[in-house]
Amino acid sequence: MKEVIILADGEFPRRPQLLDMLGNAKCVVCCDGAADKLLAFGREPDWIVGDLDSVSPETKARFADRAVKFFEQETNDLAKSFRFCLERGLPVSAILGASGAREDHLLGNLGQFAEAALKFPGIRLYTDTGYFCAFSGQGSFETQPGTQVSIFSFDPAAKLNSSGLKYPLTDLQLTWWYSGTLNEVMEVPFTLESDRDTPILLFFKY
Repeated sequence: MKEVIILADGEFPRRPQLLDMLGNAKCVVCCDGAADKLLAFGREPDWIVGDLDSVSPETKARFADRAVKFFEQETNDLAKSFRFCLERGLPVSAILGASGAREDHLLGNLGQFAEAALKFPGIRLYTDTGYFCAFSGQGSFETQPGTQVSIFSFDPAAKLNSSGLKYPLTDLQLTWWYSGTLNEVMEVPFTLESDRDTPILLFFKY
């Protein structure tokens, strides 16, 4: 099945594999102004979602039948796109364009992604240097031995255990965001387990 992708309004992807993914997607849901970037890439948006304050008037008028406006300002456009896809039953598998433009937006997007990952099994957030995934409770992960992986906990009280990593986690509490960075995969699959139900975010470097 081809990808259903959300394209955020950050830096447009440059990595060839990500551009191929975007070009072959079954459906691309654009976060507001990302629709203009997708058109410049050569593909039309299937949906434009957000508060519609950054998409060009020309694009908004051209695709008025595909534009969905959310009037509330309590969540960002990525969160609105997640909500839209859940309501429409769209099985989102990838997020692109969520990094690179503003660091505060990236942090907000990662928080929204970690929550949404529990509702969209297997979803990943891709950047030009690697990708994020998230889990809650227990997780088993397939990748190449030697891959660098960083682990971020949204709950500093959560105790983590691991197998297959160069630096094992044994009832370890990641009290700071940097506490679980720059580990390395030694065995595949490697596993992680948390004693809390809050999301755990992982970043894998290509």
